[in-house]
Amino acid sequence: MTVATKKVSAASARAHTRKHTPSSSSSGTFKKLSLVLLVASAALTYQAIQPPPPRICGSPNGPPITSTRIKLKDGRHLAYLESGVPKEQAKHKIIFIHGFDSCRYDAMQISSVLNCSPSLFLEKLLPALGAQCHLVHCLVIRPLSLLVLQSQPSNQVLEEFGIYSLSFDRPGYGESDPHPKKSAKSIAFDIEELADQLGLGPKFYVVGFSMGGEIVWSCLKYIPHRLAGAALLAPVANYWWDGFPSNLSKEAYNQQLPQDKWAVGVAHYAPWLTYWWNTRKWFPGSSVIAVRFDIFSDEDKKILPKLAARGPYMAQIRQQGEFESLHRDMMVGFGSWDFSPMSLTNPFPNNEGSIHLWHGAQDLIVPVSLSRYICEKLPWVHYHELPTAGHMFPAADGMADVIVKELLTKD
Repeated sequence: MTVATKKVSAASARAHTRKHTPSSSSSGTFKKLSLVLLVASAALTYQAIQPPPPRICGSPNGPPITSTRIKLKDGRHLAYLESGVPKEQAKHKIIFIHGFDSCRYDAMQISSVLNCSPSLFLEKLLPALGAQCHLVHCLVIRPLSLLVLQSQPSNQVLEEFGIYSLSFDRPGYGESDPHPKKSAKSIAFDIEELADQLGLGPKFYVVGFSMGGEIVWSCLKYIPHRLAGAALLAPVANYWWDGFPSNLSKEAYNQQLPQDKWAVGVAHYAPWLTYWWNTRKWFPGSSVIAVRFDIFSDEDKKILPKLAARGPYMAQIRQQGEFESLHRDMMVGFGSWDFSPMSLTNPFPNNEGSIHLWHGAQDLIVPVSLSRYICEKLPWVHYHELPTAGHMFPAADGMADVIVKELLTKD
C-alpha cells in the first residue's frame, strides 16, 4: 500500500505559526492586566484600612490645649486633673485610671475631696444638670468611664483620710498626645513618670475602672515598688491571657454579642484591621463604641437615670481621632501581652498594702467569671463580688466611699 504524503510549504508553515501568535499575545496582555488590577486593588485596600493621621492638640489645625499637662521624657504630653486636699497635706494620694472612651474628667472622685464645692463643680462642668443639682454618685459613661458624684459630701472620708486625687487622659484621649507604640508596659511607666513630675512621693495608690482596671495589672507588674495599694473595678480581662483554662475563656468570649466577638477578635488577631472594621457601615462594629442599650444589666438600667450630662467635655474625648483613642485601646487591651496577671506575685508580702478587685456578678460587659478565676489564682487579692450588681456598680449610692475606705484601711 502506498501512503500519500502531504507536502507543507514553508510559507504555509509560517502562516500556521502566525495564527497562534494573537492567542499568545492576548494571554500575556491578560496576565499583565490582571497584575495591574491586583496591585491597584491591594493599594486601594491598604489605603482603606489606614486610619487618618491624629489631630494632635496644639498642632496646626489641631484642637486647642486647655488643660494642665506634663511633658514626658519621650516628648509626649499627658493632660491631668488634680482634686482633693493639697498634696502637701494629703495622707493618701490616689491616681485614677479612666476606662474606655473616656478622659480625665471621667475618674472616680470622692465627692468631698473636690477642691470646689459640689454646686460650683456642677456650674463649671455639668450645667445641664441644673443649678439646684448636687453631686450624686453617678457613673458618667460613654460607656465605660467613671465619674462618681454624690449628693451629700462625705466630709468624714475627706477629714479622716486626707485624700489627694489625680486623674489623667490616657494617651490618645482628651488632650494627651497619642502614643503609636503604646503597650501594656508603657502606660505603667507613664503613670510613674506623671507621679514623679507632680511630686507625689515614693508611694501612691492606683484605682482603675473597666479598661482602666486592666491597666492596674500592668502597674502591679512593672511598678509594684511604687504602689501603696490598688483597686480594680470591673476590670476588663484579655481572653488570651496565659493561665485561663481554654473552656473558661471560650465560654466568657462567647458571652459577648456576636458583633463584639468579631470586633475583639479582629483587635487580637488582625490589629491592623481594627480601624477599618469599626468604621464600616456594612456591618456593626463594637457595641461598646455604639453604646447599645442591651449591654447593660437590669441593675445597670436602674442606675442609667443617674447619668449626668457630659456635654461640656464629651467632644474632647475623641477629638484627636478614634484610632489613637478607641481602636488602639482595643488593640492593646486585647492584644498580646508580655505577662499574665495570674503570673504576678504579691507586692505586699508583709501586708504593708492591699489589692482589691470588685466585680458585679450580673456584669454583661465584662464577664465576672474571669475576674473570679484570677482571684482564685491570686489569693492575696481581696475579691469583692457583688451578687446583684452589673458593670455600673460604682455608681450606686455610697459605693465610692466604700471602695476607698476598704482600700485605705487595708494597708
